[in-house]
Amino acid sequence: MTVLGTRALNRATLARQYLLDRADTSVCDAVAHLCGMQAQEPQEPFVGLWSRLRAFEPAELDEALTCADVVRTHLMRRTVHLVTAEDALAWRARHEPMLRQRVLATYRHELAGIDLDEVAAAGRAVMADERPRTMAQLVEALHDRWPAPPRRALGELLVAALIPMAQLPPRGLWQTTAGVRNLPLAAWLGRDVDPLPSDENDPVGQQLVRRYLAAYGPAASADLRAWCGLAGLPAAVRAVREELVTFRDERGRELLDLPDAPRPHQDTPAPVRFLPAFDNAILGYRDRSRIIDDAHLGLSVAGHRVVLVDGRVRATWTVRDEHLHITPLRPLAAPEGEAVRAEAHALTAFLDEDISSVCVVDVDE
Repeated sequence: MTVLGTRALNRATLARQYLLDRADTSVCDAVAHLCGMQAQEPQEPFVGLWSRLRAFEPAELDEALTCADVVRTHLMRRTVHLVTAEDALAWRARHEPMLRQRVLATYRHELAGIDLDEVAAAGRAVMADERPRTMAQLVEALHDRWPAPPRRALGELLVAALIPMAQLPPRGLWQTTAGVRNLPLAAWLGRDVDPLPSDENDPVGQQLVRRYLAAYGPAASADLRAWCGLAGLPAAVRAVREELVTFRDERGRELLDLPDAPRPHQDTPAPVRFLPAFDNAILGYRDRSRIIDDAHLGLSVAGHRVVLVDGRVRATWTVRDEHLHITPLRPLAAPEGEAVRAEAHALTAFLDEDISSVCVVDVDE
């Protein structure tokens, strides 16, 4: 079986993630191809799309959100994602048991003894008037019936697990600060979520496998599980296995992939790219060694924005006091520094936040 080294896997990931070459495609098609974009920090997907699409304009994502072509909703790993309306409707039922389990695991004691179906029915009854509500407003409407659980716990149970919800604009619009107002997906999209097929081969899971590999492969089953948070995908993997090709990584893990998906040569040049916080190009794997060193794994879960140099995380970046600050994780060679500064100046023009300069911190050898 062919062994793919770390650098080969890196180039495959960059190609699938539109980070090797920016793509000429629409916002909706990009979000669909990427299987959604992690978006608990509302402004971060704009940088993620800017780094992936040619001539990206923030108004395109704003329009997709306001027209409900793209929605903000809890999905993979119980994290807020931007996903297309079609994917939200198709995937939500498959994720629901995981969403419930993760909320209950977080608030095991606070929600002990709660009848989930009863709470869900009561919450849907409140939201039946199709008025957007904050989590606090929804919990307040149910407080007389369930006064004991902490409001945060009951609220997260309702909006992140029991009722498929969309977070409505202006939340998530460009350079806009707005709180979360929730509305059931069925009301916002004009169609209820797709029922889960009673097929032991898990057709929705099969779609997730194919879509994940198109955007993240080659990858191990453990990577797929880490991305979506779903444990019960072995039947789906078995059902599609004959469609797939297999490799090994340098650690001996079996990697699955689509036969015709891009796997560029490991020496393909990789441009500098600025990634937002919580970008799935990093978080979409259990084994993230293809893109980030083990010593820096904490950056990816702590919300640091990062810079890819030669395809790997080599710096962090932030905007502070009208400066774009770049902190390398190791000294940059002169050509690397020049490329980082050039891309940084392009980013400042995109951000349009009166950024006056780019500052690269000196790092000792």
